[in-house]
Amino acid sequence: MLTTNATSLSFDAWLGAVRQTCGPFDSIPRDRRTFQGSVSRRANGGIDIANIVTNAERISSSHTQRRDEDRFCFLIVQKQGHATLVQNDISITLRPGEMALMDSAMACDIIPHGLIEHDSLHLLRCDVAGRFGNTAIPFMKITADCASSQILQLIVSRMVAEPLAAAEEKERGVLESLVALLPAIYQHQALSPAFMEQADGTLFICVQQFIDQHLQEDGISPERLASAFHMSVRQLYRLFEQHGETVCRYVQRRRLARCAEELGSPILSRRSITQIAYKWGFTDSAHFSRSFKREFASSPREYRRTRLEHAA
Repeated sequence: MLTTNATSLSFDAWLGAVRQTCGPFDSIPRDRRTFQGSVSRRANGGIDIANIVTNAERISSSHTQRRDEDRFCFLIVQKQGHATLVQNDISITLRPGEMALMDSAMACDIIPHGLIEHDSLHLLRCDVAGRFGNTAIPFMKITADCASSQILQLIVSRMVAEPLAAAEEKERGVLESLVALLPAIYQHQALSPAFMEQADGTLFICVQQFIDQHLQEDGISPERLASAFHMSVRQLYRLFEQHGETVCRYVQRRRLARCAEELGSPILSRRSITQIAYKWGFTDSAHFSRSFKREFASSPREYRRTRLEHAA
């Protein structure tokens, strides 16, 4: 039995309604014959709210499907049942009354455990991104362990339960208030020991991937990395220490590894050693040569000659 007054749709009709309301999602039914689902949409406080009911096996979107017009972040409120949300290799389980923030521009999965109902508040992505600066919008569960999250939960709970008064409806203040609370909530959660323990492995992988994507830039500093992942420099150092690494050493080793790849490539044999070193963030030839020899027990010139001879 559906937990709302909406009429249950066929799976195909339901999926079409989800796509029209929330964007280009795909889904897999557990059994078309026993499928239950409905989709409705309303506005409150100037925010669109999608109500989704389903017992589908999985709802997903891939990064290749997402388009520039994916203008929203979803603030998901679990109303009935349990569901697991997955994004950025992080899993979050939502129980009734719990909330999570999800970026529509990133690949994601929603895995219902039986019949579920949730409300999805569509927050303008540009507003959310603006609050987090030039860093990634976090995928996070909203826990009620700080004043900011408690205020947000009060506002959202009221919005999904009843229409706001006419005076409130006309104001953009509701949206701005919700979005303004998100960075403080994330900062609080990122500072908690429980968060660091739970996110330790995944967070380390994400930081590694970020470093690999920015190796050619001069400004990969501990301060920049900490800012990008909404943590303190001290927390960043501790994260790397737990994996037997230091931030600066890891960055240097990754840069040396990329230099070694290009030095051993016959296609790049005409590119000078200095050009390769500078491309991957080294600004001093002598320092690069010393560091390379410590890492590979061979000078860059000898390493290149040996690798090219072997390739030939």
